[in-house]
Amino acid sequence: MSRTGKQIIKIPAGTEVSVGEGAVTVKGKGGTLVKQLHRAINIVVQNGEVSVQPVEKTRLARALWGTYAAHVRNMISGVNTPFVKKLQVEGIGYRAELSGKQLKLAVGLSHPVLVAIPEGISVAVEKNIISVSGANKEDVGEFAASVRAVKKPEPYKGKGIRYEGEVVRQKQGKKAAAAAA
Repeated sequence: MSRTGKQIIKIPAGTEVSVGEGAVTVKGKGGTLVKQLHRAINIVVQNGEVSVQPVEKTRLARALWGTYAAHVRNMISGVNTPFVKKLQVEGIGYRAELSGKQLKLAVGLSHPVLVAIPEGISVAVEKNIISVSGANKEDVGEFAASVRAVKKPEPYKGKGIRYEGEVVRQKQGKKAAAAAA
């Protein structure tokens, strides 16, 4: 039995949840999110609450039960308060700036890297901090990961793009290792 799946999800005021045609739709002040449903899962909306139930007693249905409950919870919280991921650009001469619907990154390569910002995501750049926000948690995380993948933090000096609060383990390097031996 899924611990997260069997919990009832409360719908806050100003949020509308509807199920129809194999999809669940959540509308709120932050936008509208739609998620396709698997046939092994049934979602019931009544009395300001959402409950997720498995249709059959298979291993797949039990696995998807908690997953879809988490998706619905994330959709409800995302349309009320947007999800935010912050990235930190670290290194001498490394910088980020917005140019239209693209994020321009100068991260030590021979050319600036342009990353297209998808629909539903808003990006703000302030000094060396990139703030990625949006209603869909999956899209925000995926875009933040793609920006981080442009220049991952390296283990010797720590230069690169990292999540805010991420700790990068530093390696010693040649000179320090040779002097210790």
